[in-house]
Amino acid sequence: MWEGVVAAIYIAPAAGQPMVAVGEVRAVPGKGLEGDRYFSQTGFYSDRPGPSREVTLIEVEAIEALRRDHQIELEPGATRRNIITQGVPLNHLVSREFRVGEVTLRGIRLCEPCSHLESLTQPGVLPALVHRGGLRAQVLTEGTIRTGDVVKSAQI
Repeated sequence: MWEGVVAAIYIAPAAGQPMVAVGEVRAVPGKGLEGDRYFSQTGFYSDRPGPSREVTLIEVEAIEALRRDHQIELEPGATRRNIITQGVPLNHLVSREFRVGEVTLRGIRLCEPCSHLESLTQPGVLPALVHRGGLRAQVLTEGTIRTGDVVKSAQI
């Protein structure tokens, strides 16, 4: 068993706008995170809707590895992911349900980096984050996610 935490939460009001750190955010099934660009369908990829656009997560350990292994300095919000986790094996959560505080999410697929992310950050980010770019997840239950919330498997 593992148990991690929400290290930070980020949303962006529209495509291309800077990610803004928030202390908490309301998660809504079928919509995502209130105040985020994909909730309002104004994200860069909103023309490709689906549950994998509801929330994205990335491990703080992956961001630290960018610095350590690739000499790439990337602030957590610059990853364009909504939830920064610590101590959570995100790659293992594809097709699994897990809890983030009071909210249940289901991992849909890995959130592999794309050329759009690299264009918003710096060269080298794309290859450095392959298979470490995080997780796309679907919101299954409504509730509030807060910085510091426990992240754990939904399995008993």
